[in-house]
Amino acid sequence: MPSQAARSQAAHPPAAPAPAPQATVSAWRPRVPGVVEVFHARFTEYAYPMHVHDAWTLLIVDDGAVRYDLDRHEHGTPHDTVSLLPPHVPHNGAPATADGFRKRVLYLDSSRLGDDLIGAAVDRPDLRDPLLRRRVGQVHAALVRPGDELEAESRLTLVGERLREHLRSREGAAPRRPDPVLARRLRELLDERVAEGLTLVEAGAVLSAHPAHLVRAFSGAYGIAPHQYLMSRRVGRARRLLLDGRSPGAVAADTGFYDQAHLTRHFRRLVGVTPGRYRTTGAAAGG
Repeated sequence: MPSQAARSQAAHPPAAPAPAPQATVSAWRPRVPGVVEVFHARFTEYAYPMHVHDAWTLLIVDDGAVRYDLDRHEHGTPHDTVSLLPPHVPHNGAPATADGFRKRVLYLDSSRLGDDLIGAAVDRPDLRDPLLRRRVGQVHAALVRPGDELEAESRLTLVGERLREHLRSREGAAPRRPDPVLARRLRELLDERVAEGLTLVEAGAVLSAHPAHLVRAFSGAYGIAPHQYLMSRRVGRARRLLLDGRSPGAVAADTGFYDQAHLTRHFRRLVGVTPGRYRTTGAAAGG
């Protein structure tokens, strides 16, 4: 005869554990030159078959690890690694741990990395470089914030430069030199386009300079990146309009921010208070 505990367990069986999510995916195409797609994913069991891309695959893994084959050689992606898989070269991918993996991927076209680097990437697809990995993470952080495309482009430009340094021989490389004239011309261009904004590709076409050189020259001359300078100018203009009594929503639209939330994020970072509170204190002082 079953015991009381057994009868109770039969009447109230323990709840089955919730199944782990098999896949969580988000993908989008940002307004950043050279970025074909952004892909964030969490996979527990899915394994990619052999396939190819027509774009460069720039990959970081945040949790777990991925095992993959590239050009008939096995590779892996520990946490401190940035993986760069070249276009047109077959590869696969599978979880290397029981809990799967969580990854963030940028697919980049040839304007970011040229086909001349494919051979070097096949030989050395996994790059152990903490600074590079941090910079790739910063690109992703900017890409998920609407309105911060110039920051994403600026940071991605430095990522591309560092990738090329890894893939090309550094012997005989010329030292970087200050370029205050180019920095001043870029500052003047940004001052003309505070509300409208512009991409580094557009600025490079106007100033006949590579985007990476623009970022280096500007940061070296002024101690601030171009996207930080532009946001500072926008916030300064927003402060004046708020003190004139304009609403934060109208000010955001007139100063080049994506929306009021975008204005609030940068305004609070630079001023220490929200635009609404800043406007209220100004009205009180004026009254």
